Amino acid sequence: MRLVIQRVSEAAVRIEGNLVGQIEMGLLILAGITPDDTEEDIRWISRKVVQMRIFGDDEGKMNRSVQDIAGNILLISQFTLMANTKKGNRPSFIEAAPPALAIPLYEKLISELESELGKKIATGLFGADMKVSLINDGPVTIIIDSKNRS
Repeated sequence: MRLVIQRVSEAAVRIEGNLVGQIEMGLLILAGITPDDTEEDIRWISRKVVQMRIFGDDEGKMNRSVQDIAGNILLISQFTLMANTKKGNRPSFIEAAPPALAIPLYEKLISELESELGKKIATGLFGADMKVSLINDGPVTIIIDSKNRS
């Protein structure tokens, strides 16, 4: 599982012009899921995200987590994070999990993030054509891959 995490002062997702998810201060997370992702990957990555210290403390140092600041999370599924661009000019997405595998893992990721954060998170809609807007705070953008833990 690959996540792109952006520290935001606000973020929103719209589908066909309708607002379906919105947050204030917190994290916008784009999630790419592979066929070999497991529930253990989800538990590890959820814990890592919620405890990651990327928000400023009283001295301005990145020393606080989204949990510490009572921030929010907006989670968006994004199979294009699994793009393979090694050959040619058209990305291949064969490393992305098909919907039958990805949807249950995405739903488990939502559940696990909510459990770790201690509150509901905002989401987009799996497989939908979404319009995501954000104000990246910092900017701070971090990529995490559950297969690269060491």
